[in-house]
Amino acid sequence: MLMGVSYTGIEKQTVAGQTIFSITTNDAASLIGSHGDTIYALDTLVKKIIEKQIEKGVMDGEKIEEPLFLIDVGGYRAQKIKDLETKALMMAERARSFQYDVELSPMSAYERLIVHTVLSQKPNIKTESQGEGRGRRVVIRYIPTS
Repeated sequence: MLMGVSYTGIEKQTVAGQTIFSITTNDAASLIGSHGDTIYALDTLVKKIIEKQIEKGVMDGEKIEEPLFLIDVGGYRAQKIKDLETKALMMAERARSFQYDVELSPMSAYERLIVHTVLSQKPNIKTESQGEGRGRRVVIRYIPTS
């Protein structure tokens, strides 16, 4: 039982360079919550627990500075990452084809990190974040080859 919800397993996977621990359950909606609020809170809680264990030196002698993983339920967050990766690649191709900058809609710091990571090795493409606070967004720039 996890928070009063039974689960059948936890699977580790990598999506877009992100390590994800995905919980399999028949009641995913309870763990995901409205707009993902519960799963984001669960992710934060688990990371805080891991951080405390790291501070106490309980992590089997491993030197870990911060927990770099996500908690997922039923593939909810993995699908969001895949969708964001697909959108970033499509917008980068648009910037390259039409040779102009493409400005994405505002997104969280984590989502911006995914876009920057996905596009970091793409030819003729450079990404940068612009704006302030909730309005911060990624701009995908076309860079012509010299």
